Amino acid sequence: MKKLSAFILFLVVATWLVGCEKSFNAKNSDVGVHSSTATLPNIVIFYIDDLGYGDLGSYGALGVETPEIDRIANNGIRFTDGHSSAATCTPSRYSLLTGKHAFRNKKAEILKGDAPALIQPNEPTLAAMLKKAGYTTGVVGKWHLGLGNGEVDWNSDIKPGPLEIGFDYSFLLPATGDRVPTVYVENHQVVNLDKKDPITVSYKNKVGHRVTGYENPELLRYVADKQHNETIVNGVSRIGHMGGGESALWKDEDFAQIFSNKAINFIRKNKNTPFFLFKSYHDIHVPRLPHPRFQGKSKMGVRGDAIAQMDWATGRIIKEIEKLGLAQNTLIIFTSDNGPVLFDGYEDSAIELIGEHKPNGPFRGGKYSRFEAGTRVPTIIYWPSKIKPMVSDALVSQMDIYASLAKLVNVQLADNEAIDSLEQLDVWLGKSEQGRVDLIEESLGNSALRHNNWKFIPKTKLNKHFIKGKKIEGGYMDKHQLYDLSVDLSESNNLAEQHPVLVKELDGRLKDIINGRY
Repeated sequence: MKKLSAFILFLVVATWLVGCEKSFNAKNSDVGVHSSTATLPNIVIFYIDDLGYGDLGSYGALGVETPEIDRIANNGIRFTDGHSSAATCTPSRYSLLTGKHAFRNKKAEILKGDAPALIQPNEPTLAAMLKKAGYTTGVVGKWHLGLGNGEVDWNSDIKPGPLEIGFDYSFLLPATGDRVPTVYVENHQVVNLDKKDPITVSYKNKVGHRVTGYENPELLRYVADKQHNETIVNGVSRIGHMGGGESALWKDEDFAQIFSNKAINFIRKNKNTPFFLFKSYHDIHVPRLPHPRFQGKSKMGVRGDAIAQMDWATGRIIKEIEKLGLAQNTLIIFTSDNGPVLFDGYEDSAIELIGEHKPNGPFRGGKYSRFEAGTRVPTIIYWPSKIKPMVSDALVSQMDIYASLAKLVNVQLADNEAIDSLEQLDVWLGKSEQGRVDLIEESLGNSALRHNNWKFIPKTKLNKHFIKGKKIEGGYMDKHQLYDLSVDLSESNNLAEQHPVLVKELDGRLKDIINGRY
């Protein structure tokens, strides 16, 4: 009996000890997960549209003030040689989110408003990588990367989209402000849609009963070119035709308030866990219709006022981050999808009112261009607890954000993931100024090469019409161009004939990178 009692006591104690060990391991496992995610910084990318190198006060702007962005520029890293991957929006966005050059996807061009999803669910993305690391991910603002599978029914679930490629939440302008459909899409649904008034969209024929710019030009707030002269919404004609959806229509003047509200709500909801917010702006893209509170805030008309509005919206979100006590553990990246454009389809006096302001800074060209202003854009990194104020001349590309953040959050990338993205974390955090040696600048399906301070633009067929219509120097010539940017920022002195050997070397290097031979 005593032996049996002792055995029973042994079983009870052993069971208790096993239970304690499991409980201890479980608690420690929870602590390990919590402590690893607790050390992760929140990440916010402010991605502005059509903002030129010289469009901020900290980069030399005249005629408009940008105090909110200048504050983070003066207290973070202000890059003087930061680049988008391309001189137009869709390719740059694609590269930022995939870590791949847009020319690797033949469909990665400026998309129509009803284009299918450019990034399919099986493609690795920055959002999915960060989600793997423990982040809650959200995108708010302009998308322009396509939605659905090619025949979007705007009256039911719209997918695939951001939620299928790594984002937990999305509130979108489906394409751009100058394209239909002129509605917001939250997650998979058009916002405020009355199913009794279904939406139809066509980029081929007129649909619905809305007036158009080509039929009723007297109803327009701005004269538009032929491309932007179709369905009129809010007094502005757009690209494409749209019928129905009256209750869901946006008002352009409300963009800054609505998008910043959505961004702030996302931050508040996820303040206790690591979050990644891709805050993608419509400003300062056309049509430029700033809210009345910003009208007259600049000396440059609506384009300058839109810059002031963008600055306010950015500051509003940063101040919320500070108010919530998150600033010290939040990494902010501020940049633009391509260089500036003044006339882009609407006669809004942007050219006439430019004054002494130089939106492209000391550089030549702008949006759509092969010259430097096509991709050299404001690039600012702000992280108060980790980054000391400095100006960096390192050559950096938005392409490298993917691999650099993967290093930061300790995620090992797969062999087929972000194949063009270089890990440059020390450069982005100001610990090194040894940036890229080679960088491709893409423009309208063409590529130029930066090799340190040399800029090589291979010859191509002339493309006078498209660039002339935008009143921007395109750099499309039937001869090779070579510029030494260390002494010629304006790309005025073509040295190709003086350096034939270097031209051959750089041409070969460009072709190697395009063919994946790094």
